[in-house]
Amino acid sequence: MTAKPIYVLNGPNLNLLGEREPHIYGYTTLADIEANCNRTAAAAKRGIVFRQSNHEGALVDWIHEARREGDAIVINAGALTHTSIAIHDALKAFSGPVIELHITNVHRRETFRHHSYISFAATAVIYGLGVEGYHVAVEQAARLAAEDRVK
Repeated sequence: MTAKPIYVLNGPNLNLLGEREPHIYGYTTLADIEANCNRTAAAAKRGIVFRQSNHEGALVDWIHEARREGDAIVINAGALTHTSIAIHDALKAFSGPVIELHITNVHRRETFRHHSYISFAATAVIYGLGVEGYHVAVEQAARLAAEDRVK
């Protein structure tokens, strides 16, 4: 049986990585991150579906798609992390591992960033590792998905 892909979903403004607030997020672009995620997934003998949207509904639709087509989800929902019950509910309907990801340490930032609706639906949370967090998240999503298949 062929392993299903890992969905790597990115929310609002992540298309501006490398340009927006580089003193916080660095100069690595989302395209660079996608290339690195592809390498990490390939090393784990996995594919990825890598997407970004500034629209909440698109993320919900992709989570629904992942229920049929994917084994795991890595999600950096950006600001929607702190506001979206719809994304939370969609993730709760996903049966595989969900890794919530943030480039920065959200607990060293504004207070409103300390609350996450996604954490309630996540298997694990990674934050503060910079863009390297994507590598760790994809690696761990592949490991957790493989463990789920063995059960």
